[in-house]
Amino acid sequence: MIVSIKLSSSESVQYDITIDALRNLSFNRKVAIVTNTTVSTLHLDRLLSKIDAPQLEVVTVPDGEEYKTLSTVESILETLFEAKFDRKSLLIAFGGGVIGDMAGFAASLYQRGVDFIQIPTTLLSQVDASVGGKTGVNNQYGKNLVGAFYQPKAVHIDPYFLSTLPAREFAAGIAEVIKMAVMFDRGFFEYLEMNDLRHDAVVKEMIARSVTIKANVVNQDEKEAGIRAVLNYGHTFGHVIENETSYSKYLHGEAVSIGMVMANELAVELGLLSREEANRVLNLLQNSGLPTKYPMRNVDSFYEHFFLDKKSSSGKIKFILPQGKIGTHTIREGIDEKLVKKVLSLFGDNI
Repeated sequence: MIVSIKLSSSESVQYDITIDALRNLSFNRKVAIVTNTTVSTLHLDRLLSKIDAPQLEVVTVPDGEEYKTLSTVESILETLFEAKFDRKSLLIAFGGGVIGDMAGFAASLYQRGVDFIQIPTTLLSQVDASVGGKTGVNNQYGKNLVGAFYQPKAVHIDPYFLSTLPAREFAAGIAEVIKMAVMFDRGFFEYLEMNDLRHDAVVKEMIARSVTIKANVVNQDEKEAGIRAVLNYGHTFGHVIENETSYSKYLHGEAVSIGMVMANELAVELGLLSREEANRVLNLLQNSGLPTKYPMRNVDSFYEHFFLDKKSSSGKIKFILPQGKIGTHTIREGIDEKLVKKVLSLFGDNI
């Protein structure tokens, strides 16, 4: 299956997302594979057997969100300089969302921009992170606050790589799938409720439908000026959770799962969503093995962290919320601080 990205804002930017067994890839230029220690051990030999290039470098970085930093990107760039890569060279992001974000960011920086392609190996990156050109790193102030929109030249999604994915990582990817369904496709949400999400055929369907949704959104709005912001459902809260826990306690998808529950509670409080619909989302998250509780340390501190998020502007926090029923959405700004804090105070053992 092939899903195409064709940006409405730029006729020159288009590429294919291929969902199938990875084919042989031949290049007539220098290639660097950027991966991490875990993926390298499990799958690097398979990828190397598929690639033909006159010069091939492998850049292996530590595994984990805590290494998604400028210093790690700098180490990638240093390897490229030492190997005398030029502006015609190519980077391959081979790993999960962290690798894709860092390799893409490094590609955007090296000699002011070289090509890169995505070969995602986690469910989260296959259904979401590898598509759309968001690249970047975290810092002490928050998640992905340093980065660039930089589109890959191709995305190759091979479900085979999910065969070694731990159950926790798989569930983290499910969170992003549920996000897509709650925001855009009620029928897709009902499909997720009724099926075994570990079944191979269902996994392929989840990938295909999620990528199609993401591609349609990105084609309309590459740089998040409008509808693409809806893909941040659960992330406004989730990014604060990740920052408060130093990117070490929760996987990204786990933080997003909790963030969706928080967003739904806010939607219920505002009268935008019924308790029944909110509970359906809560049940699907819990049945998928995802966390839905967060031991709130300090409501005031949590609230202040919102203002460091990229999605806040002019002193107003932008909240992405379901509206009316699953499959529809709204973007709200200027929600009363007391009401938001009332919702935050619910968390811990009460949700």
